[in-house]
This record gives sequence, structure tokens and C-alpha cells, in this order.
Amino acid sequence: MKKKVNFFDRTLRKDYWTVLSIISILVTLGSIFVNIPDKRKLIVATIFIGILLVTYVIMWIRANLLREMKISIDNSIVEVRVGNIFEEEELKVIAFNEYFDTLVNNVVISERTLNGMYIKNVIQDVAEFDKLIENDESLMEKTIGTHQNRRVGKKKRYKLGTIFKHNDYLLTAFTKFDDENRAFLYMNDYVNFLLNFWNEIDIVYNGRSISIPLLGSGITRFKEYNSISDQELLELLIWSFKISRIKFTYPSKVSIIIHDSRSGKINFYKLKELTQ
Repeated sequence: MKKKVNFFDRTLRKDYWTVLSIISILVTLGSIFVNIPDKRKLIVATIFIGILLVTYVIMWIRANLLREMKISIDNSIVEVRVGNIFEEEELKVIAFNEYFDTLVNNVVISERTLNGMYIKNVIQDVAEFDKLIENDESLMEKTIGTHQNRRVGKKKRYKLGTIFKHNDYLLTAFTKFDDENRAFLYMNDYVNFLLNFWNEIDIVYNGRSISIPLLGSGITRFKEYNSISDQELLELLIWSFKISRIKFTYPSKVSIIIHDSRSGKINFYKLKELTQ
């Protein structure tokens, strides 16, 4: 078991003290009705301390084995769990690049990415799909220029965070592309994307639940950072939802879906701190 939660984690200790206070109340009440002989008090005390230690260890192990966490933000439910974005119900978010490219050739788009898998496995007619994007009036208002010298792929660029709704999928312009067709972002691009993204979600979700992959995890390069962890990306995503003030009223909710291959990098227990 990979130890993502420190044995003396602050949140874990806080939860343990809550459990300990409940146990203490029960023991106090029990002592009113049960009289322990003096010669057995040491044995009982040792057993009691052992139970307390075992309880803490069990709580620590459980914290490390967590694969989901629900947190409440301004009465909206945000659920973080391991899963497959394509198997989710309701609306599902798939990240595209700023051109809404659809060429899956392992140069422009890798077939191993969610973007590539969506185009290959969900879109039946790519040419028709491209026409829908090209002629969408909402997208026309969000173009920010063209890259006429781009050798491969589309040339029209869209504002990051722009969403194109296609059936039960919300396709969003997420990454910039350099001249070698490598996805990249500056951190301020990422933050601006998140803020615009939630604003767009507020317009199109229509009271339905949405599922979002861990945006930025994988091949996206952050120019100013040698490395940014999946945990940090996840907490940024949740933070941006919080400040966006968008409301998902019951039964609708936001689900952030972590692929199983990335689950070992996520400390689900730590997410409890975001509500404290």
C-alpha cells in the first residue's frame, strides 16, 4: 500500500479525536453500571489503550485506501472518485486543444488521450463533426484568430474554456499548441481557462450533473513549472469551482473522475481539508 496519508496527518488526528471523544463518553457511561475489580483494572486499561491504538491504525489504513471523496461547497456536492469518464451518465467533459482539432495521428492528437479516444470511438463521422464545429454560431463568437501558417490541423483558434456541446459531451478548448503540436499552458492560462470554463458550464449544464476528468494531467506541459502534481491540479480544479459561485442543486452534482492509472497520485483523504 502506497502511503499517501502521513501517519500523523493533521486531519486524521482531528478525526481520531472526534472518535476518541465518542469512545470516552461511552466508556464513562459504561463505568457507571460496571464495577471493575482493582486487580483487573490494569488489564482492562491495557486492553483499552490497545483498542485505541488499533482504532487509529485502522483509520490511517482506511484513509490511504480511499478511492473517492464527497465534499460540499456552498451546498453543491463535488464528488472525486476513480472511474472511466466514458462510462459516466449525464454530461461528460472532454478536453480538446484551442483549435478543436480532430486529426488523430499521434502527432496532432494521440490515440491514447481522452481526446483521441473520444474522436475514434464516439464520433462516427469526423467530417460531419468538423462541420458542426465550424458552423456553430456560439463558437464563431469565441474565435480569437487564425494560424494561417499552421502546417497540420485546423487554423482557427478559440478562447480557452470555450465549450461545444455535442450530445451528452461538453467539449472544451483546453490547451494551447506550439509549432511542433505539443500541448502546453502557462499557469495563468490554466487559471483563466478554469474561470471561463465554469462560466461556460453555468450556461450549458441546464441543471444536469457533469463529470470532468482531471484536466491537465498527463501530457500537458506547464511552461513555468518543471512539475505540477496531479494532487495540485485537482485542488486547483476544486478551488476554481468554489470561487466560480456556480450552484449545482440536488440531485445534480459535479464528479471529478480520476483514471485508475492516476489514482495512486491522489490523496483523497486530504480533500477533506478543502471544506474546513
